[in-house]
Amino acid sequence: MKKIILTILFTSLLFADNPLIYSALGDVIYDNAKKINNLKNINQYASEINKIDKYIDEVKKTKKDGYSILSGDKTISKMGYLNKLRKLSKTNDYFIRSAKLYFKQSISKEDNYLFSKIINSGLIDTDKCKEQITNYYFSHSNDINSSGIIQSYLDNDKKLRVKKEAQRKLYMNKKMREEARIKRIRQDDLQKQKELEKRLDDEVKAKKLQIRKEQNRELFN
Repeated sequence: MKKIILTILFTSLLFADNPLIYSALGDVIYDNAKKINNLKNINQYASEINKIDKYIDEVKKTKKDGYSILSGDKTISKMGYLNKLRKLSKTNDYFIRSAKLYFKQSISKEDNYLFSKIINSGLIDTDKCKEQITNYYFSHSNDINSSGIIQSYLDNDKKLRVKKEAQRKLYMNKKMREEARIKRIRQDDLQKQKELEKRLDDEVKAKKLQIRKEQNRELFN
């Protein structure tokens, strides 16, 4: 009976989201693995794709080791597993620092593409950076897709929704004023063109009349 219970316990542990052994360290690594893998979709990480792929492979192998230890496999050392986690943790921290750096860079350089990608990567503490994110978004809302974390802010925060609507109306009013200004400029240009054509036409007619007068004068003199 005891053996059956242990088998059931090990089986449930095996199919848990993450191995429970050294979970304080392992959970962070395993939960961030997919987020780090998705960095390959960001242009700025093009030169690090191989590094990311190797890291993800190592995470998978280490996770498998964690499951094996919990299932009773004595061929895998717990200390060896812990050392692997520590090594992976350093790489995990590297990519988190990198994401934070790109987040700051996207704002300072007004790189809207990078900004959208990095805040939706999952590696930024968006709760901590919410004010920075929303302020930047509303300053560049015409060029940024609000999907992802920003949309979640808008969905859950009535004040932000009101602000977005006010921003939209301001943009539409500005756009309408700009279109009206352009229309006036075009009408003014068209009127000036017509006046210029009429003046040139009048000058040509006056010149022709002057020539005829001079010709008539010469004929009678």
